Amino acid sequence: MTKDAIKHEADLSKYSWQDIFTGAQMLFVALVLVPLLTGLNPNVALFTAGIGTLLFQLTTKGKVPVFLASSFAFIAPISFGVAQWGIPATLGGLVAAGFVFMFFAFLVKINGNNIINRILPPVVTGPIIMVIGLSLAPVAVGMAMGKDSDLPAENYQLIIISMASLVTTLAMAIWAKGFFKLVPIIAGIIVGYTLSCLFGIVSFQPVIDAPWFKVPDFTFPTFQWQAILYMLPIVIAPTIEHVGDIMAISSVTGKDYTREPGLQRTLLGDGLATSTAGFLGGPPCITYAEVIGAVTLTRNFKTRVMTWAAIWAILMSFVGKIGAFLSSIPTVVMGGIMVLLFGSIASVGINILVKHKVDLSISRNMCIVSLVLVFGIGGMIFDFGSYALQGISLCGILAIVLNLILPHHTKPTNIG
Repeated sequence: MTKDAIKHEADLSKYSWQDIFTGAQMLFVALVLVPLLTGLNPNVALFTAGIGTLLFQLTTKGKVPVFLASSFAFIAPISFGVAQWGIPATLGGLVAAGFVFMFFAFLVKINGNNIINRILPPVVTGPIIMVIGLSLAPVAVGMAMGKDSDLPAENYQLIIISMASLVTTLAMAIWAKGFFKLVPIIAGIIVGYTLSCLFGIVSFQPVIDAPWFKVPDFTFPTFQWQAILYMLPIVIAPTIEHVGDIMAISSVTGKDYTREPGLQRTLLGDGLATSTAGFLGGPPCITYAEVIGAVTLTRNFKTRVMTWAAIWAILMSFVGKIGAFLSSIPTVVMGGIMVLLFGSIASVGINILVKHKVDLSISRNMCIVSLVLVFGIGGMIFDFGSYALQGISLCGILAIVLNLILPHHTKPTNIG
């Protein structure tokens, strides 16, 4: 091991009071939006995200620096499930979804990493990670522009707020020194929230009315086969997203987490966390693309930062005013920050292609990357009536199938 590597390991092993606050930062990335957009309780989401992250760390031997929360891939399915069968039945479907993660973990366990190397080489994972970031670009831009937010402000005011959040986060990430370099997201939220208050679009009445101490409103699942069958195929997308996230965080940290602790452990951790969250009334807990973006942005690779994030989440879940405060953060504030985070995820995908020297002059590689990007960003949908294949799940299946069936010895392409 080189001197630089030894120094890096030593830096990661140092305990610091700063880890407590940088851990709290992850909560704003992971937990503000999904429960609020799906109708689930934000305090319960805090509690289950904390418990889920601790379960994940136990399963992965505390080696992967990620915080678990719900992926955007679950927003539409949860919203549909709640409208169709109610929250308890939807939670039952999410519990079952956790067991699908565990099944995938079992497949990896009995086949080893060879199955991952075969079906998910860099030419597959690179564009999938890019799609994870870029497909969410309209969401980030829509949030930044205040679309469908009904906020009592002019359009130019909403843009000022979101861009101030973005510029602050960007400036802190690049030019700040010491501790302040580790909390660019919190800085962006503070600036955006302050401007929101000045423009009069924040209502503090719900925060004032909320109690200080309140046990989260846990909701327990019921099991209906319709809701379960609906939710099971949805796991394809977050499973592929999970592999992409683990590949991305491995690329950023320089450690191969697919081998140690291994994908079988990370997938098992996602499964245990998701089923546990479903049993208590929270959204699925999985490795989360936005947190990968936050880790990439802050360059903070300490797993104990995520431990502190989990502890913060559990403690804060019992503070009634916390949920009310999270609800009071205007979406335009987070929108400006999400623009940067989603872009950083896409850049990680590009870096994987570059780092592994994927030659796009080779026809098979060019076809895989091109089709995945166009299908993912363009919004291609394969509608089978009762079920539609689209987004990350469609792109993942497409990339895997093309990689398996296209011949490896092909001539350079003449396209372009």
